[in-house]
Amino acid sequence: MDVVDLARWQFGITTVVHYFFVPFTISMAFLVAIMQTIWMRTQDERWLRLAKFFGKLLLINLAVGIVTGLVQEFQFGLNWSDFSRFVGDIFGAPLAMEALLAFYLESVFVGVWIFGWGRIPPKVHLAAIWVTACATLFSAYFILAANSFMQNPVGYEINEEAGRAELTDFWAVLTNKVTLITFPHTIFAAFLVGGGVVAGIAMWHLVQGRREPVMGEPGGASDAGVFRKALRIGAITVLIGGVGTAVTGDIQSKVMTEVQPMKMAAAEALYETQEAAPYSLFTVGSLDGSRALYSIEIPYLLSFLSTGSFEGEVQGIDDIQEEYQELYGPGDYAPNIPATYWTFRLMIGFGGLAAAIAAWQLWSTRRGRVPTSAWALRAAVVLPFLPLAANTFGWIFTEIGRQPWLVFGLMPTASGVTPGSTAGSVFATLAAFTVLYAGLTWLWIWLLVKYARPGLPDISAEARWGRGRSGEPAAGPGGDDVDGLQPDPDDDADQPLTFAY
Repeated sequence: MDVVDLARWQFGITTVVHYFFVPFTISMAFLVAIMQTIWMRTQDERWLRLAKFFGKLLLINLAVGIVTGLVQEFQFGLNWSDFSRFVGDIFGAPLAMEALLAFYLESVFVGVWIFGWGRIPPKVHLAAIWVTACATLFSAYFILAANSFMQNPVGYEINEEAGRAELTDFWAVLTNKVTLITFPHTIFAAFLVGGGVVAGIAMWHLVQGRREPVMGEPGGASDAGVFRKALRIGAITVLIGGVGTAVTGDIQSKVMTEVQPMKMAAAEALYETQEAAPYSLFTVGSLDGSRALYSIEIPYLLSFLSTGSFEGEVQGIDDIQEEYQELYGPGDYAPNIPATYWTFRLMIGFGGLAAAIAAWQLWSTRRGRVPTSAWALRAAVVLPFLPLAANTFGWIFTEIGRQPWLVFGLMPTASGVTPGSTAGSVFATLAAFTVLYAGLTWLWIWLLVKYARPGLPDISAEARWGRGRSGEPAAGPGGDDVDGLQPDPDDDADQPLTFAY
C-alpha cells in the first residue's frame, strides 16, 4: 500500500469506530428524556427505573465516544494537512459552532443531569436531559453541513493564490441541499440504533426473567412488566426510525443522483445509461466488477429511486466517466464498484432486518404474551447490532462513493495527504490508532454488558440518596443519611457511576 491507501485506511478505521457512538448517543439521549418525562408526569416509578437504567448506558457511550472523537482529530493533522488547509476556511465556521454551541451545551447539561439528581428542582433536572438531547441534534447538523460540503461544495470561491477554498456564503453551506436531506435521514437512522438497543436489552431480560424467574431480583420476574414496556417502546422506535429512514433515503437518492451521479451509478454497478432501469437485489459480478454474471432484479425500481419516474433515465458509469474526463481531465473517476455496491445493500438489508425483528417483537408480546424460545433470545442479542451495522455501512457507502474526490470536483483524495508523509510513518500511526480504537471498543462493549446485565436499578435505595417518590429532595445536601440509611460503599451495582444517581 502507498501513503494514500494507508492514510485512507486510518481515516476509515477511526471514523467508523467513532461513528458507532454517534447514533447511539443521539437516540438514547432522547429516549431517556422521554422516559424521565413520563415518570415526571405520571409518578410511575417504573419509568424512573428505565430512565436510570438506560441513562447509565447513555453515559458510558457518551464518555467513550468523546474519547474516540478527540483522538480522531489527531489523524487529520497527521495525515491530511493539505485537506485541512484547503477546507479550513469552510469547515471553520460549522465546526466552531459545533464545538461552542452544540458540544458545549451537551457537555454542560449532561453534567447538570448527572450531578443534579436530588440536588436541583426536578423540572430543571428534566430540562437538562432535554437540552442535552437537543444539543446532539445541533452537533449532528453542523458536522453533516461540513461533510455535505465534501459531497456538494457550495458557498465558496477558490483563492488561486492561496490554493484553497474560501467561504463566501455561510448560509449556503448550512442549507446545502445534501445537508437538508442527509440530516433527517441520519437522525431517523440513529433512532433505529437507540430503539434496537432498548428493545434488544429489554427482550433479553424479559425472556430470561420468564425462563429463570427470580422474584424480587433485578431482571427477575418482578421486572417483567417494566421490561415489556421498554421492549414495545424500543420496537416502535425501530419501526418509526425504519419508515423515516426509508422515506428520507428515497429523497436522498434523488438528490445524490443530481449532484453525484457517479455514486448512484456505482451503487447499482450500472455501466450503461438506461431508461426504465431495474434495481438489482443481488448480483454476482466479474472479479474486476465490470459486468454482472448473475443478478436478481426489480424492474423499473432504480429509475424511480433515482429520478422519481419509473421510465426515468439513469446515467451509467461509462458515460459519466467520459463526461468527467472532459470536465476534469484524464483519470479514473469511478469509486470501488464492488465496495460501493455491497455497502449500499448491506445498509438497506441490516436496517430492514432490524425493522422486521422489531415488528415480530411487537407481535409476539401482544396482549401480555412473552416469548421464551431460544430464537427470541437470539433476536434480542442481534437486534442492537443490526441498526448499528446499517448505520456503519451507510457511512462507508457515503464516503467510498465520493471517491476519488475528497471534495467533489475540487480536490482529489491524493491531493489532501500531508506532504512529506512516508508509508512507514503512516503505517506506524495506523497501527497505533487501530490498537487504541480496538481497546476503546472492547472497553465500551464490556461496560455496556456489565451495566446492562444486572437489570433495572432498585430505586427503593433512592430514599437513601435523598430523593422521594415525588421527585422532591428528601434529605439534606448530598442526599446523605435518611432515616438512618447509608449508601453501601461496597455495593458494586452503584459503582463507579454512583455519582450519576
